[in-house]
Amino acid sequence: MGNVKAVTDADFGAEIEQHEGLAVVDFWATWCGPCRMVAPIVEQLATEYAGKAKVTKLDVDSNQATAMKFRVRSIPTILFFKNGQLVDQVVGAVPKPRLEEVFRRHAA
Repeated sequence: MGNVKAVTDADFGAEIEQHEGLAVVDFWATWCGPCRMVAPIVEQLATEYAGKAKVTKLDVDSNQATAMKFRVRSIPTILFFKNGQLVDQVVGAVPKPRLEEVFRRHAA
């Protein structure tokens, strides 16, 4: 998880909602197969967009309040925040080109 930082209910506000620029949050769980499929893609994009996007992961089992706040009902769900405001989301294990397109659109 080199370029991907773990966030929690406790620090979500400071890390994401108060972040200037693009912040990406991967909502996941250890038991979720599709989450494990998308994790390496998220890691690659975190490296490719270093300096343009802050990429984080939030374990929904340990941080249910944040998952409920953003109505995350299915994982993986990847939320995109710009200057603290939710601007986009991708639900499910999608191929890298689909996820990369959303990164590119919001990192511009």
